[in-house]
Amino acid sequence: MWRWLFVALVLLLPTGVSAADFKVEFVSASEPELSNPHDIDLSPTGKYLYVADLGHDRVSVLDAHSLQIVGAIGEKDDLSAPHDAHVGPDGSLYVADTGNDRIVIYDLNGASGKKTGVIEGGIYAPEGVFARSGGRIYATGAGSGNIVVYENGKVVAEAKGLSAPHDVISDRNGSFWVADAGNDRMVLMSKDLKVKKILGGDAYKFSGPRYQDMTDDGLLVVADKNTHSIKVIGPDGGFVAVIGSGKRGKGPGEFTTPEGVVIRGNDIWFADSGNNRIVRYRIVR
Repeated sequence: MWRWLFVALVLLLPTGVSAADFKVEFVSASEPELSNPHDIDLSPTGKYLYVADLGHDRVSVLDAHSLQIVGAIGEKDDLSAPHDAHVGPDGSLYVADTGNDRIVIYDLNGASGKKTGVIEGGIYAPEGVFARSGGRIYATGAGSGNIVVYENGKVVAEAKGLSAPHDVISDRNGSFWVADAGNDRMVLMSKDLKVKKILGGDAYKFSGPRYQDMTDDGLLVVADKNTHSIKVIGPDGGFVAVIGSGKRGKGPGEFTTPEGVVIRGNDIWFADSGNNRIVRYRIVR
């Protein structure tokens, strides 16, 4: 089992973040039993990892530490190419059921889940979903180039003009980061979908950013698919670091078309999609 200390390459340092502050250590990788895994999330206890297992038309459930498959969700519910699996504040699992143009909701019981609801309308080929406290659900339509907000199953807000948008997550201030993948940029929006900030161009060199999560201290960690790397953005929007060699590979510090990211404390899991596996790293503080 590999266990290397891999120091992220620092490209541009924002105020308050130095090269010495950000290092990650490769911990382990799953066996390639998955098929093009996309976004991932953790159970509230941190015991289980829910993986949008696109090629198997299900959400695979892994032990978060051993990375062994211990269950599956949605195999009997006609999921089609699911891209996102998100555990909401109510403890339910929200799945972007991409091939069916809908969001499916599951009541979780550890490594299993029971379908309790479906949300449809306003989007085509949803690839990102995020549920926030108060009942609002945000979803991106990769096929329709938009992001919508649902309340009680109805669309109450919409922003258009995006290109193949993927993940949507909340920051610490209640705004939302959207991976505008087709435009090679990250967009920060208000809760009402007004654009607040755009990160793109030569300073970031995004190429198809997909899914992301945030560290406890506000670093935005983005899977940048086409550069085969993970990019780290500071709380002020400055570029901090890149994890990965930038070339396809399977060794420590190497990825092939990565998609998903989830962080819990100092532990980070990535969906190394092109290698059909989940890899685990640890932030060294």
